[in-house]
Amino acid sequence: MTYDTKGQSIKFWAEDDRPREKFQSKGRQALSNAEILAILIGSGTRQQSAVELCREMLAASRNKLGDLAKSSVEKLTQVRGIGPAKAITVLAALELGRRLKTETVTKDVQISCSNDAYQVIGPVLEDLSHEEFHVLLLNRANIVIKTVRISSGGISGTVVDGRLIFKPAIEMLASGVILCHNHPSGKIRPSQSDISLTKKMKDAGKLVDVNVLDHLIIGKRQYYSFADEGLL
Repeated sequence: MTYDTKGQSIKFWAEDDRPREKFQSKGRQALSNAEILAILIGSGTRQQSAVELCREMLAASRNKLGDLAKSSVEKLTQVRGIGPAKAITVLAALELGRRLKTETVTKDVQISCSNDAYQVIGPVLEDLSHEEFHVLLLNRANIVIKTVRISSGGISGTVVDGRLIFKPAIEMLASGVILCHNHPSGKIRPSQSDISLTKKMKDAGKLVDVNVLDHLIIGKRQYYSFADEGLL
């Protein structure tokens, strides 16, 4: 009697279909996104291999890892053969990837323009499915001392308290700050509340001798700079 091996563990697949062996023999760069994800989920169903399942899962996210990373467990489990355990494994791996990007964005980066600031904060904020507000703390040479998350909210906004912005700035002896938040919708035009908040923080910074240098709104691979637009 023979059995369909598609639902079996990867170790029982034909050699050409084993992404782990391909990883070892040809290197990680040789694997497609679906093959890497297949290593994570380990097995498919009797109808589809793990690679085929992962191709279907990617297709549901427009074949974009950024969109896949924003998915919920509930959305991923809509793909037949992907249960909660496999969905959580995939999302946890993508979250590790996001955190890896943020580790490289810390100290000793000098900010000379809005794009420099975007290169620092973009990887942190642009793939989030909810809104977060961060601040870059800068010394007198405009070198990043630290990035601080001020608040985290829902898909339509987050509450920002000016005291939470300037407290770490004062404690770290920052001379300037750059305000940063994302719009999960991807639209980067500032709302009236964004404009009002920026003016309020600019005025508050003068009182504590901390200059608000810019406010960036992060979208999908793009940003809006209040300084570039003459709004500071």
